[in-house]
Amino acid sequence: MAKKNIFTDAFGNLYFLKRLIIFILGIVSYRRFNGFNKLKISGTENLVDLPDSNVLFVSNHQTYFADVAAMYHAFCAVNNGYLNSIKNPIYLLNPKVDFYYVAAEETMNKGLMTKLFKLAGAVTVKRTWRAEGQNVNRMVDLTEVENIMKALDNGWVITFPQGTTSAFAQGRKGTAKLVKNQRPIVIPIKINGFRRAFDKKGLRVKVTGVKPTMEFKPALDIDYDNDDAQTILNKIMVAIEQTEDFNLLHEYDETLKAQKSEEKSPVKS
Repeated sequence: MAKKNIFTDAFGNLYFLKRLIIFILGIVSYRRFNGFNKLKISGTENLVDLPDSNVLFVSNHQTYFADVAAMYHAFCAVNNGYLNSIKNPIYLLNPKVDFYYVAAEETMNKGLMTKLFKLAGAVTVKRTWRAEGQNVNRMVDLTEVENIMKALDNGWVITFPQGTTSAFAQGRKGTAKLVKNQRPIVIPIKINGFRRAFDKKGLRVKVTGVKPTMEFKPALDIDYDNDDAQTILNKIMVAIEQTEDFNLLHEYDETLKAQKSEEKSPVKS
């Protein structure tokens, strides 16, 4: 597989251009996370001693771009010695450039802003189950899988195993199979409050005064030899708190149904 060099990343993108784009996008988005709203970051001490490559971050997803933009801020801050804080944006002058994120191809081809985000480090894939708002059923493009593996071989990668911004959507086994084959260090990220603070695209501030949270958890304990894909996926979904056990609304609905059922049942004398 291709390797990066001092001038370009693993995909041939010029480092100086990536640095410029990350700096500009970072400056533009900074007040969204440390001004209009105050992003609370925790757990970045779990990133300090990670290797430079083959690290996979798995996260729940709430907006198209604000989630990733906030992660860029966090990674760049850690890269410059700032833990659990983005208060000093000087870190944008020395960004972490070997960082990639997996994104839906159709999302990354709409407008200038999304194309800039793409140049910053997107590894695009065609979703096998959804396209342009319609359900589809198509085969996985192996070239796209190879691109994700190339990104892992040369840096850190963030992926959203649910493949959607919908809360508590089912996880996709593709992520677990990638983990099984590539054997990366897997760091779960749990985010909250982004859906309330920003619009669905994550480009517009919807509400101010919100305190979104981003928690970096310790690396998952995975037995790469014996854990199958489903077991790995279950561990990921629990770690990012997207199973039904974490769905308070679901629990409330089930309790309400049980109460109504009891009310309808005849009372025995």
